[in-house]
Amino acid sequence: MTAPFGPGFLFLNVLLEQLGLPIPALPTLLVAGALAASGRLPALGVITAAVAGCLLGDLCWYAAGRVYGGRVMKLLCRISLTPDVCVSQTQSSFERWGAGALVIAKFVPGLSMVAPPLAGATRMNVVRFAALSLLGDALWVGTALLGGVLLKAQVERLLPRLAGIGGEAV
Repeated sequence: MTAPFGPGFLFLNVLLEQLGLPIPALPTLLVAGALAASGRLPALGVITAAVAGCLLGDLCWYAAGRVYGGRVMKLLCRISLTPDVCVSQTQSSFERWGAGALVIAKFVPGLSMVAPPLAGATRMNVVRFAALSLLGDALWVGTALLGGVLLKAQVERLLPRLAGIGGEAV
């Protein structure tokens, strides 16, 4: 049986989520981890595609923060679920953990979307930003893929059922 998608789809899914579109990447990462564990997807291609999608999205938001500063932060906080708390919570996270907040940002709801433009707005060095973001991205992707590896048997049983209802859902 072939995989329902490849690394290119995974890259696009992760990138679009990181850019802010309401397209969840975590389920795709879990499935990709299971498929890579069963040899149906290339493990290195899966890891590379997902981390590259994350990093590219982060760099786009960093650049927006660098160019537009606080205006990007205000926009992101305006569209967040808790606009009143958004900026202050993100700034306090940055103050508490420093630039290391970028490493854990993907694991903290809200922080993952606001941390990259905040780093750009505060004029963090781009090489330092990219290195910390890459580390955080690799940890987040690795955790999700490992979850897929651990749930491989369940995912393998679920995929044929999802394929059967996919056409009906569309």
